[in-house]
Parts: sequence; structure tokens; C-alpha cells
Amino acid sequence: MEQPAAHIKGRIFVSCKRENHYSREMILDQHALVYVFEGILELSYADQLHRFTKGTTLLIPCRQLGRLAKLPTDGVPFRSLSILFPEALIRKFYASDIDNPDGGKWTGHLALEKHPLLESLFSSLVPYFELQEELPPTLADIKIAECLTVLDACNPDVRRLLSTFNQPGKVNLLEFMEQNFRFNIPLEKFALLTGRSLSAFKKDFIKLFNTSPGKWLTQKRLEHAHYQIAVKKYKPSEIFIDAGFENLSHFSFAFKKHFGYNPTECG
Repeated sequence: MEQPAAHIKGRIFVSCKRENHYSREMILDQHALVYVFEGILELSYADQLHRFTKGTTLLIPCRQLGRLAKLPTDGVPFRSLSILFPEALIRKFYASDIDNPDGGKWTGHLALEKHPLLESLFSSLVPYFELQEELPPTLADIKIAECLTVLDACNPDVRRLLSTFNQPGKVNLLEFMEQNFRFNIPLEKFALLTGRSLSAFKKDFIKLFNTSPGKWLTQKRLEHAHYQIAVKKYKPSEIFIDAGFENLSHFSFAFKKHFGYNPTECG
């Protein structure tokens, strides 16, 4: 059971989960700042799993492919506060000093060390969520600008992360797909994240793998699932989402069609 839906306050919102909550694939269209008030936040990429506990602050860049899990601890609901940074507001804040000196695309998150200014900032935002009316957009912009000021003072890497607005550059297709095949996203998203148009993505994919993206993804996901069930001893219901399938029935059907037996008979 979950508390009432998160209170949306412009581009600032809180999340409260009484039970374990696992997100589907996540690709943010804006940079996000997350502060964990209670519980554990898990952030997973292709081959990495990171756990963040109470009092953690982290920046998640836009166009970062991953999944989130929000986990209560010791009977206490998970609570977090998130702030989304619109590109226009970031550019306005940094004015002409927005160029990323190191260039390229920021990969992964940025975990920030505890700082009195950050603690004070998040504490000041909590009372707004007890209001019945929406937080006015102008006030939200003021608080976001204050947040950017605090972040800029806390860690020099913040500016580097927030300064990455460009579309992803062309990346190694083989390496990217081998790392991210378990994420169930449309081919258009795979094309975007690899720096290609959809037509160029399909053309490059067939040339590299000698098969279509759809067939390759299904086979890779089923092989991964088979290993998790037969060797790691996971139940089908525990791994079908991680393997990139929409639901258990679709996974079971595809598994039997490919291997000739049900996933429950595996191992």
C-alpha cells in the first residue's frame, strides 16, 4: 500500500512509498537532484547497482539509462525529495559561463557529500508540501535557483554535469547493446542513446550483428533469463522485468517458444 500520490510542486516533488517500489526503465529528459529523507534508494545501470541511504544527495543526469528502486526500512516509508532542472533555467543561472570545459557526455550519477547548506535547503522545502494549493511556478523557480547556487558552492563537478545538454554522440554500438540489452525501451530510444537516427541504427545493427535488433534483443534477454533461472536459481517471477520483458505471461510464452520448455521446468 502506498501513501497518496506524490505532491507535485512545479518541478519540485516528494515521493513516499510504504512498500518496495521498482521502476521500469528510466531516461530523464532533465537533470534531477534527489535527496533521500528515509529508506534506501537503489539506482541500477547496465552492470552496476548503487544503494543510497538516508541523508544521501545525488544528481542524476538526463539521458542516463537505468532503473530505480525505492525501499522502506524498518517499517518506515521511503521518502525522498526531487528537483528537476529545466535546461532554460540552468542556462539562465549560469548565463554565458555554461560551456562544459571538459566536453563530452557525463555518465553515471554524482553523489554529493553531506553539507550544511544542502541540509538547510532541503529542510526549507519540506513545509511547502503541507500546503493545499500548488506551489506557484515563480516560487518554484526561486527555490530551484537557490538550489543551483548551493550546489555550485558544494561541489565543482556539479557545473560539469549540469552543463551537458548536447544529444549523445555516436557510441560503440556493440559495446552499448551488450551492456544495455536488458532495458526494455523502444528502438527509437536505443537509436537516440547511441547517437544515431532510427534508420542508421537499424542499418548499423544489421551490419554488425547480422540480424534485426528485435530478434537479437529477444534472444539475448531469453539467454540471460535462462542463466538466472538455471544457474542463479531465481524464480521466473523474480527476473522477467530485469530480463527486459513487459509481463510474466509474455516472458513465459517467449521462453517456451525459444527453448521448447517452460521457464519453471528450467534447471
